Amino acid sequence: MSLLHPPEEVLEIASKLRKAGFEAWCVGGAVRDALLGHVHLDWDLATSATPPDVMRVFKRTVPVGVKFGTVGVLDRAGVMHEVTTFRHDVNTDGRHAEVEFGASLDEDLARRDFTINAIAYDPHTGELRDPFEGRADLRRGVVRCVGDADERMKEDRLRALRALRFAARFGFDIEPQTWKAIVNSAPFLTRLSAERVKQEIEKTMEQVPRPAAALERWRAAGALRVLVPQLHETPAERFASLDYLPLPGLAGRPHRRVLRVAALFFGDDKRTVETALRALKFSNADVAWIVRLSEGRHKMGAAVDAAMLRDGGVTDAELRRWAASVGRTASAQWWRLNAALWSVRRAAGGGAPAARLVASTYRRLVRIAWRDAIEIGDLKVDGEDLQKIVTGPALGKMLKELLERVIEEPALNTREQLLQLAVGLQRKT
Repeated sequence: MSLLHPPEEVLEIASKLRKAGFEAWCVGGAVRDALLGHVHLDWDLATSATPPDVMRVFKRTVPVGVKFGTVGVLDRAGVMHEVTTFRHDVNTDGRHAEVEFGASLDEDLARRDFTINAIAYDPHTGELRDPFEGRADLRRGVVRCVGDADERMKEDRLRALRALRFAARFGFDIEPQTWKAIVNSAPFLTRLSAERVKQEIEKTMEQVPRPAAALERWRAAGALRVLVPQLHETPAERFASLDYLPLPGLAGRPHRRVLRVAALFFGDDKRTVETALRALKFSNADVAWIVRLSEGRHKMGAAVDAAMLRDGGVTDAELRRWAASVGRTASAQWWRLNAALWSVRRAAGGGAPAARLVASTYRRLVRIAWRDAIEIGDLKVDGEDLQKIVTGPALGKMLKELLERVIEEPALNTREQLLQLAVGLQRKT
């Protein structure tokens, strides 16, 4: 029991419920993670008290889900802790359940998804209630449904995706009947909202150190074909590249999460990426960012691969051209995605540049992207300077041509030389 150390604030809430005559047990992911020796920030409580009882015992509460038995209790620091009444399901539509209160703890645990999540801990007595042998499954490294697997999946279709995430997060196997139920559930995953699917993808990227196994299980179960068809035929090396990208972690690094999502589409065309991400309700900003990265690989991937394997290395002009294509602010992240793909190929014994070359080229690319002229705004002339030489639509074309020349030869980026070059280009038209 030494692994189970709920925060002092949770112990105080449990103690107050017990003194008021109610049972109070720590349940869910915090108990599971503590038994595995993992850090978990959110400790939830299950209690025999009804929502009105909880709101009577505590002065500061939030009715976060009273209909389903959940009340948020604010501790002294204003942090909310969820306290949920023992309950059992009356009816379910495959996503949401109608519940009744007045259940026992064991009845409450029986309605949970997996045995590893159906363990309760009494912080007062130290008792562990484990009616479905969740601790044994933790030791064996198995994700197994509570009771009948098909019934559990029918009650809530999201459980199929949760099982895949838990298995990948902890490096567990999936018990055969549970896996069969996941596969059987795949055609019915359309009952899930796009927001829920997006949330599961993001949780996988945030929580799973090596997400490739999770995505391959999504594919094997048929979940990708149903939920994100654009990814069903994705090359295996792209999923494998996720394992070489940094984990966002508990601290929450959104850019790392988005980078991992971008890896799923890295090399796809703009239309494919936009269609998939908008269907999943990603923000406009995330869609634009991921499209920029994926398009860069789609357009230049073969040339970049060849250049990195070429004797003599990559020229500065090539690096300027790549940075110009993906954009100054995206260059570093774009290179990290390329590097992850090369890591997969290198591990498989395929053709890939050496890790040392990839690292040194990354440093050169970032330095060049922020030092050299790679955007029209970096030119030492602007549209007003060129109006005496060229007007109308030809003006924008002239600026692009000047930038092309400067990318090839940075020394040309002076006002005098650019104006002279513009005159010469105009005479040729």
